[in-house]
Order: sequence, then C-alpha cells, then structure tokens
Amino acid sequence: MKKAYPVILSQGEKFIVVYIPDFEINTQGENIAEAIEMARDAIGVVGIDLEDDGESLPEPTVISEVKTNSKTDIVTLVDVDFSEYRRKNDLKAVKKNCTIPSWLNFEAEKAGINFSAILTAALKNELKIQSR
Repeated sequence: MKKAYPVILSQGEKFIVVYIPDFEINTQGENIAEAIEMARDAIGVVGIDLEDDGESLPEPTVISEVKTNSKTDIVTLVDVDFSEYRRKNDLKAVKKNCTIPSWLNFEAEKAGINFSAILTAALKNELKIQSR
C-alpha cells in the first residue's frame, strides 16, 4: 500500500530538520535529498511498527492544510510503499511452529537439512517472491 505524507523541511544550524505531522516524528538530513530519504525511512519504520501492533496507518493530511512556523520552511510530499518497505527492511526472524510426519523429520535431520532455509525457500516460491 502506497501513501504520500506531507513533511515540513526546516533549515537547522547544521542539518535540514524534517517534521512529519501525521506521525508526529522528526528526522534530519545533511541536504534536502537526504532529508527526504530519511523522512521516507522514518515513515516506513513507524508505519510497519503500527501495522505490527494492529493499528491503522494515519491518513495523509491534505498538503494545503499543513501549517509551518517559518516562511522559509518547505512543505512537500514523501511517498512510502509500506509493503515494499517491509520487504526491504524488516529483517527480523520470527519463530514458526509447524508439523511434519516423523519419518520425514527423521530423514531430513539425517540428511542435515536446514528446516528454516527450506521453509523460507518454499514460501518465497509459493508467493512468487524472487528477491531477498
């Protein structure tokens, strides 16, 4: 699911400071391009954390409704594809319990099969995921 959220870019002493009102978070970058990249990353991290907690992602505020503190602030949109962000960045492993016939378990252990690797490969194949 892809959404575009408004962000406010403000020149700080050393960095471009980014405020993301819909998530009430801040980040920064050395220049505008890096600040936007850091905003996308911050939105992605907080967004998948919300999803993992069973919460809804906030709806993006209409850009014309975003208020700034200074005439030099820049208001722009940052798009995030949360599904793609999760695929690229959520690398934590989760433990899954599954059941297989005991004869198959015996043969697989005897052959030194890595159950996690086989299950991961099978799931990627089934879901037609080629990367990672």
